[in-house]
Amino acid sequence: MIAEALLANAAILLGLAMILWVVAVQIDDVSFVDAYWGGGMAVMAAVSWLRLFDPGPLASLLMAMTVIWGMRLCIHLLIRWRREGEDKRYARILRKDREKGRFASAALTKIFLSQSVLLFLVSSPAQYGILEASSLTPISGLALFGLGLWAIGIAFEWLGDWQLARFKADPENKGKVMDRGLWRYTRHPNYFGDACVWWGIWIAAASAGWWVAAVTVVGPLFLTFTLTKWSGAPLLERGMKASRPGYDEYKARTSAFFPLPPRKRSSRSREGV
Repeated sequence: MIAEALLANAAILLGLAMILWVVAVQIDDVSFVDAYWGGGMAVMAAVSWLRLFDPGPLASLLMAMTVIWGMRLCIHLLIRWRREGEDKRYARILRKDREKGRFASAALTKIFLSQSVLLFLVSSPAQYGILEASSLTPISGLALFGLGLWAIGIAFEWLGDWQLARFKADPENKGKVMDRGLWRYTRHPNYFGDACVWWGIWIAAASAGWWVAAVTVVGPLFLTFTLTKWSGAPLLERGMKASRPGYDEYKARTSAFFPLPPRKRSSRSREGV
């Protein structure tokens, strides 16, 4: 049953990706795919939950955790895309393909299909957990611990995004580095929050069975890797270093991921020794 449900989920996700790809080709911009990331995970959780004849408290909790996170992120990124236009990261990724007239095929394979595979993988704790939880599966202490970690992640994401939006809205901050609020303690509070959310969902999903945790741990592991080492922080920081004077100094004193007090520069570094 679970295998069939997951295959059906994958088919729905593929259909959604193809629709969005057609839109991207028509407008010559794939940047809204970031909103698809959160929204697609919310859809996978909701569809999994709707398949249950009698969803219990754990399944409903996992669905709510995923949908609340995913829809908030989807709406936030759609608004940002409409306000700021094409994302420079995707423009760089597709620049050569656009020049050679291969934008449509590259957008499909490099962006929408690849994102769909990764989206399905990362959201596996929610899908498996919801489908495996029976109507009698209680909300255990482990699930509540996962919910607490999820809440910390949601707070970091929401507050970090809100602080950054306010900073950007002030014309006097144009070209400056955001180093206030949560951004004083971590260079990527939203990415840290993202990781907390999905480790929290994974922990809560583990209440449905040990095998759920074993099979789906690759989801939060891969997400943490991509946020810290691959397409998240590294790709973003390369662009920030080139466009924000003073970013190297900010990077030297601020934790890359986990929130920590700012590092103090030594007297030797201040003197240029």
